[in-house]
Amino acid sequence: MGATNTEHYSDKQNQIATLAKALGHPARIAIMEYLLNVETCICGDIVNELPLAQPTVSQHLKELKNAGLIKGEIEGNTICYCINEKAFNILQSYFGNITGKLEMKKSNCC
Repeated sequence: MGATNTEHYSDKQNQIATLAKALGHPARIAIMEYLLNVETCICGDIVNELPLAQPTVSQHLKELKNAGLIKGEIEGNTICYCINEKAFNILQSYFGNITGKLEMKKSNCC
């Protein structure tokens, strides 16, 4: 089976797929929940919160950052991470639209 040709899909569809794919691992969900709970930028102590090795956590952070779900700023030798609210506004709008349409279709569903 060949690779998916992203040019066949809208920019919005590709954007949602990228965000959803980045959230498709429980370690990344745990990272997002941790960042959400601390309500501040985190510099380096995410490793202490997960049962994973530092290189593994770094790879998950890289995936989340590449997808645009988190932001990272370099401070000295450390990268500080926080949630990118714009990405979650996009997801909220997308899933809110689905929820709204499902509410309207409740009586018409099989």
